[in-house]
Amino acid sequence: MNFQQLKSVREAVRCNFNLTEVANMLFTSQPGVSRQIRELEDELGIEIFVRNGKRLTGLTPPGQTLLPLVEKLLLGADNIKRVGDDFSAKLNGQLSIAATHSQARYALPHVVRDFRQLFPNVSLHLHQGSPKQVAEMLLSGEADIGVATEALAQYPQLVALPCYRWTHSIVVPPGHPLLEVSGPVNLAQLAKFPIITYEHGYTGRSHIDDAFAKEGLSPDVVLTAMDADVIKTYVELGMGVGIVASIAVDSDRDTHLRLLDAGHLFEINQTRLAIRRGAWLRGFAYSFIETFAPTLTREAVEQALAVS
Repeated sequence: MNFQQLKSVREAVRCNFNLTEVANMLFTSQPGVSRQIRELEDELGIEIFVRNGKRLTGLTPPGQTLLPLVEKLLLGADNIKRVGDDFSAKLNGQLSIAATHSQARYALPHVVRDFRQLFPNVSLHLHQGSPKQVAEMLLSGEADIGVATEALAQYPQLVALPCYRWTHSIVVPPGHPLLEVSGPVNLAQLAKFPIITYEHGYTGRSHIDDAFAKEGLSPDVVLTAMDADVIKTYVELGMGVGIVASIAVDSDRDTHLRLLDAGHLFEINQTRLAIRRGAWLRGFAYSFIETFAPTLTREAVEQALAVS
């Protein structure tokens, strides 16, 4: 048994049993991958994969039992390498961050800048995706740290730590009727206008939908986007009223828009930072985490990982 055999099994599952993709991922040939898998099966005396001719189509029951053990062994091997790297070259290496667009655009820039000043020899890789994609990048090992508002706490394989709370805001063009409302805007008043906001699963969208539903209202959502800047652009064109994260609005920058507070309308949102359970973090990764969320000291993160 060797690590190449274990990697072949893991990547076969990740690549949906497409051995051509597995070969590309492992920088080898398709026959080489097939041979590694067959040799492991022969050594263990079991069939790991269901086959249709030469094609792999799924995992057998023994394969389903084996896969978590393979993942754990490979994660342990990766941790061993990281430990060595951490002690031999503390200020060198790479760190991969996965985040939603809102976090990457509005919450992380100052963190990345400060981190780069502290660790100029660390190569920082920033990946963007939906909350689900952020979680998947963590689970696959493509990312070391994930930052998102929704979904991360739903994965038992991840340790999701609370970072900060935030609310939504309403953005409208100058002269919009909502600006003439006496007192705070309510949901019934807001629902009279076309709505432009986030796609489902992004940036607290579920809290927006829940608030209208509880009031028995069906807002006319005419456009959705992942990006607050896109939402604000179409609001400027007069296509509707925007509902965005408060952090995404800057009165000095967004001079063609007017801001109304919506903190009383929708449930408060929680941004979380997640790490894969069992993963070893380099020392500079803890520094990045604490720069982003000062309450998440190395001691606090290690304690959370130990408890989990």
